[in-house]
Amino acid sequence: MLMIKRLSLEDSKILVEGAKAKAEEIGVPMCIAVCDESGHLISFERMDGGKITSSIIAQDKAYTAAGAKRTTESYGTASQPGQPAYGINSAIGGRLMVVAGGVPVVVDGEVVGAIGISSGTPAQDHECAQAGVDRFLATL
Repeated sequence: MLMIKRLSLEDSKILVEGAKAKAEEIGVPMCIAVCDESGHLISFERMDGGKITSSIIAQDKAYTAAGAKRTTESYGTASQPGQPAYGINSAIGGRLMVVAGGVPVVVDGEVVGAIGISSGTPAQDHECAQAGVDRFLATL
């Protein structure tokens, strides 16, 4: 029997809270998106002061991390001129993100969803996304 593991709405709330707590700690209001394993949005929160343009970017980071089953940051180097994935950022209607801030959520070796963060620097976005994943995994 095929058993698909995916994040629930309640799971997404834990991820958002973990990311939001880190964002508050570093003083950067973020846009936070959580999607299921197929890249479909489960939840989204734009903190007060989060950049308007970052709303879509956060969702696309989550989409990329879930669909590609890897961090968006990992595409950064691979997508540069002369590298094997050069030009991939224009794939899928431009939704594929190559900037840090998208992190897959892996449970028992399977990607069950992802979180995408935007509004800070790439390093800040990644730090907040990882904090969300860490908070969620601590509940398992």
